[in-house]
Formats: sequence, structure tokens, C-alpha cells
Amino acid sequence: MSVYVIWETWLKKGAEREGLRLTRHIWSDMRSYAGYQGHLLVQGQDQPGHLIVVSQWTTREHADRSRDDYTPRSSIVQQLQPLLVRERTRSVHDAIEANGVLF
Repeated sequence: MSVYVIWETWLKKGAEREGLRLTRHIWSDMRSYAGYQGHLLVQGQDQPGHLIVVSQWTTREHADRSRDDYTPRSSIVQQLQPLLVRERTRSVHDAIEANGVLF
């Protein structure tokens, strides 16, 4: 069964466009990692600096490995850091229901 990783990002006012560009770049890069199955990126209508990514991975180990490999060496993550109101948060979840169908 897949695992879902949710990343929440809060960008500084005025940094929304660049922060979104960098976030899209990060998730484009994730496609090359083993276990990546896809992602959904949403942006707040009332707070455009609030981004949420829900990514799907074959296992938690794959998701953790991609984070541990990518984050420390990524110039894109380093460029994103000064645009943040606070550190990005990450949480890992199991799906229990989709469109009324229980897992």
C-alpha cells in the first residue's frame, strides 16, 4: 500500500511566485527517485504563500530516502529557505479512504 507525505510551506509576502517556482522544481526532481508515484500541489486562494504538497510513494523508506538524499545537497532547497516564513513541515500518512472507498 502507498504512503502519503504532506509538505506544508509558508512563504513570505512577495515571495509567492518564486517560492512556487522553486517548489515545482523540487517536485519535478522527485520524479527521478525510486518509489515516487506522484504528487498534488495546491496553493491557498486566500493565502497564496501557503503551499501544500501531497506526494505518494510506494513505501515510507522510499519517501525518507528521497528526502535524506535530496534536501541536504539541493541548491533549490537552499534558494527556498530565505523565502520561508517558517521551516517547512513534513508528515507521513496512510490512506484510509478515497472517494468513499475504504482501504
